[in-house]
Amino acid sequence: MLSASQLADRLAHDAEAVCRHYLSAGRRAGNYWIVGDVANNKGRSLYVHLAGPRKGRWTDAAAGQFGDLLDLVRETCGLVDFQDVADEARRFLNEPRPSSSSRADDAPPVERPAAERARRLFRMTQALAGTLADNYLRQRGILRASVHPSLRFHPSCYYRDLVTGRTSRYPALIAAVTDRSGAITGVHRTWLDPQGEGKAKVDDPRRALGGLLGNAVRFRFPLHGPVPVLAAGEGLESILSLSHVMPGMAMVSALTANHLAAFRLPSRCIRLYIAADADAAGRHGIEGLSRRAQALGILPLVLTPELGDFNEDLRRLGPDRLTAHLRSQLATEDAQAFLPA
Repeated sequence: MLSASQLADRLAHDAEAVCRHYLSAGRRAGNYWIVGDVANNKGRSLYVHLAGPRKGRWTDAAAGQFGDLLDLVRETCGLVDFQDVADEARRFLNEPRPSSSSRADDAPPVERPAAERARRLFRMTQALAGTLADNYLRQRGILRASVHPSLRFHPSCYYRDLVTGRTSRYPALIAAVTDRSGAITGVHRTWLDPQGEGKAKVDDPRRALGGLLGNAVRFRFPLHGPVPVLAAGEGLESILSLSHVMPGMAMVSALTANHLAAFRLPSRCIRLYIAADADAAGRHGIEGLSRRAQALGILPLVLTPELGDFNEDLRRLGPDRLTAHLRSQLATEDAQAFLPA
């Protein structure tokens, strides 16, 4: 099997073919391939040497990035593990994948911690507005998701089938998981169908990466100062549905029931609204977070949907019906502050 350095050399030998495949928005100009950036946008910032002693080396003058074609494969595909980079390069070169017992002469780099890999992936994303992910959420009734900086889009996010080990790429909605200081500790990925028909047709189109415990995806959450009123729940789309009709309230999505129960509550919180889902695991999360809130002197109040979850309420019953249903469950002062008159 080819080592990492040998893979880079093989890619460099076919440098123009690599560029045409991974940087299709670019063009050849003399002995260079010119494109906007590693996200394959049009432009002239990134150039790849196609000939000479630096063949296969590339530089993005605007971003200050550079490397060989293995690095380019990693960046353009949004990969975070060396094994995935090598597998993708071998796929392009039609090289067989190494068996578990084989050993390369060059040992791969030590795998980065999950939180660092998550931050790297988030840096590879682009703004949500007008993307396939924005359209996906609009189809779910969530029309203003692009105002949330915690939500981004990756046009070609790497996906590995955990049973077969086969890899593929799909567009994805990427949500940043952050701690109380706003530092990214993880990401949540929702792989999408490239034709705009909902989620990707894979076994598990949603996965998290990095440090979720105690943290969450945050919406309208101030980095400084108190958060006197907060809504917390599991599912991303359920919380986004609440935010759609209560855009001024701070909210968090903890992504799972266990992580909801362990969410670290903000200081000086007075009332906590916990968004319920209609399942047993959801009740576990609600009960765990409620106990922790009460121990901190915070009043926990449970918000219940009419149907299975708040996104189903938004899509099937409409925002006006959802607003009216929430008005009966909020404290009077919160209904006046956060719901339309």
